[in-house]
Amino acid sequence: MSPLSIKDVIATAPRPFSGEASKLIMEAYVFAEAAHRGQKRKSGEDYISHSLHVAKILSEIGMEENTLVAGLLHDVPEDTEVTLSEIEKKFGSDVALLVDGITKLGKIKLRGSKEEYYLENLRKMFLAMAQDIRVVIIKLADRLHNMRTLEHLPREKQERIARETLEIYAPIANRLGIGEIKGELEDICFKYLDPIHYEETRKIEETYLHEGKAYMDRTVAFFHSFLAKEKIRVTDISGRTKHLYRLYQKLKRHDMDITRIYDLVAIRIIVPGIADCYEALGIIHREYRPMVGRIKDYISLPKPNGYQSLHTTIFGPDGRILEVQIRTKKMHDEAEYGIAAHWLYTEKSRSIWRNIFSRQKHTVVPLKELTWITQLKEWQKEVGRDDKEFVEGLRIEFFKNHIFAFTPKGDIIELPEEVTPIDFAYAIHSEIGHRAVGAKADGKMVPLDYHIQNGQVIEILTVKEKKKPSRDWLSFVKTSTAKSHIRHALRHHENEFGK
Repeated sequence: MSPLSIKDVIATAPRPFSGEASKLIMEAYVFAEAAHRGQKRKSGEDYISHSLHVAKILSEIGMEENTLVAGLLHDVPEDTEVTLSEIEKKFGSDVALLVDGITKLGKIKLRGSKEEYYLENLRKMFLAMAQDIRVVIIKLADRLHNMRTLEHLPREKQERIARETLEIYAPIANRLGIGEIKGELEDICFKYLDPIHYEETRKIEETYLHEGKAYMDRTVAFFHSFLAKEKIRVTDISGRTKHLYRLYQKLKRHDMDITRIYDLVAIRIIVPGIADCYEALGIIHREYRPMVGRIKDYISLPKPNGYQSLHTTIFGPDGRILEVQIRTKKMHDEAEYGIAAHWLYTEKSRSIWRNIFSRQKHTVVPLKELTWITQLKEWQKEVGRDDKEFVEGLRIEFFKNHIFAFTPKGDIIELPEEVTPIDFAYAIHSEIGHRAVGAKADGKMVPLDYHIQNGQVIEILTVKEKKKPSRDWLSFVKTSTAKSHIRHALRHHENEFGK
């Protein structure tokens, strides 16, 4: 296989770069190649090959030219004689800020206890994310290529890097909605951290898929045929299988019995518009009986990372259980590339993102998908240096799955799993939280420490007069927002009235 070239990197982009952007990327490559000349990787390859592969990953997910330039230059200040000020002089302050951010993140290593490692990595990762999300996307691309070439490192390093990747980088890729990077990172980590179960899972999947490939090809052709007959416009239909790590997680829950996993093989249908999604779903349900409780509408209720699609599990051709996913091309790109997909879809997005990421005092309001990063910034200020609470909060709010609950008026409140009505109340407004005396879930009274389920309508019962929150609430609330408001109100009450 011929080595990767800068022309390959530029050609990989889902949307072609302008002549000016291509010229800038070429100049960055020439600059980086000269800076790294003579340096080798552990594999024996020229060091510039790593920079090219990082840039290619960024190009594949649709990042703009400055991000690719920073990807090409990301190791230059750390590993060569070239300084950051030289990079700024040649490529501008935006690129220099990205390269500086990556250099700082690169100094974080896994060491000491797990708690220390979380603090070393997470705090700095999230601070970088809150300032400029492109730094973290470049870091993910850098880590992905390093993971792809992990076999060239000693066993001890392989395990350390894989553990760090599984616990830090894969969840970040998930939160940013970059499904392909997250899935590949998890699979490579699985191979190095648990090789026995990795091999067992791979063999189970190989056996099952070898038998199922012909069925999948036949089913894809059949879906094409009957949807065309019903005049449904279809952009693409393809089959897809689960990543190995996720498959193993499911197999563990089902005694390693693959026949009990319904979404191992899925048919993915891409259609032009949202109306086409629902029309296609109706026709599929008319043709094939859906499994009760397995229809999920992530279009009207997207996942917290922005993922949108219709999912249904049906008794498909030959009576075999099959998952079907239906989405638009835009939804598909956002599922694969996450936040990075925004560069693909708006001509004016580059200036919008540059404003969001600028360090000026007056920035434009972040896109809706980035509101949680703004919340993270506020949370960092509130928590300060309380490391234990910072880590615990991240585990609950960042890494866990989120749910959606509704107010009686139909407003959607997004919260982590296992939250209580008190968390819900404080998510609406601090005064509703303080004055809460009871709660209803779907019209039925529930205790204040009840765990809210996805999609429930939650009504908070309050008193009119001012009251202080109960100290007991701190023992069961989950979110840092609720804890912070409760503590603040209790401190205020004690200062004003004494204990």
